[in-house]
Amino acid sequence: MKLLENKTALVTGASRGIGEAIALKFAENGANVAFTYLSSEERAKVLEARLQEFGVQAKGYRSDAADYASSEALAAEVQKDFGGIDICVNNAGISRDNLLLRVTPEQWDDVMQANLKSVYNLTRQVIKPMMKARSGSIINLSSVVGVKGNPGQSAYAASKAGIIGFTKSIAQELGSRNIRVNAIAPGFVETDMTHYLNDGEGGGKWFEKIPMQRFGKPEEIANVALFLASDMSSYVTGQVISTCGGMN
Repeated sequence: MKLLENKTALVTGASRGIGEAIALKFAENGANVAFTYLSSEERAKVLEARLQEFGVQAKGYRSDAADYASSEALAAEVQKDFGGIDICVNNAGISRDNLLLRVTPEQWDDVMQANLKSVYNLTRQVIKPMMKARSGSIINLSSVVGVKGNPGQSAYAASKAGIIGFTKSIAQELGSRNIRVNAIAPGFVETDMTHYLNDGEGGGKWFEKIPMQRFGKPEEIANVALFLASDMSSYVTGQVISTCGGMN
């Protein structure tokens, strides 16, 4: 039996990068997968087809994670289409990197809405069916930057640190209902958001801080998500799993 057979997972921001890798990993392990995208409809259609090749139900939904009403409508639609939500991965997010003196109020608010408020928006919706079922796993994508901080990323770091505090608090609220809430804190991962850091001499600068001397791969983050989504982690909640190659 596959690790996630007969489970339904909802993954936000899955049209590329880490979210896409998680969606594929879940489908490979038997989960039906609902996923969201904001603008990349063509990529979403391709992903939908790839997921269905695993013999599972899969559907992409255009949804803005930063908007509460959109998240509310999404959760209702997924429950209608799939019959429930067993796993929720809050992955959607953006970055607006700059020194604090150059970060505008609008940029700061954009990051907080997309990265932190989005986690509140959808978590508040999915815990309803999970509480009724007395079962569920919520996985929030934080960042090593939310743990350690990083110059030029004050907004991003603050939003990702907020996710950690949110995760630990909600885990305590929902533990008695057998709902587990955990966070993953990736380091630098090879995605569209980090490709410029991994080019040429720039990569060497970051590799000095990473004992494993390389950036991570989306699939490696997906493996951690699979562990947290499955019964292998049935006694794990309120935790932050750093997946950063030992970055210091």
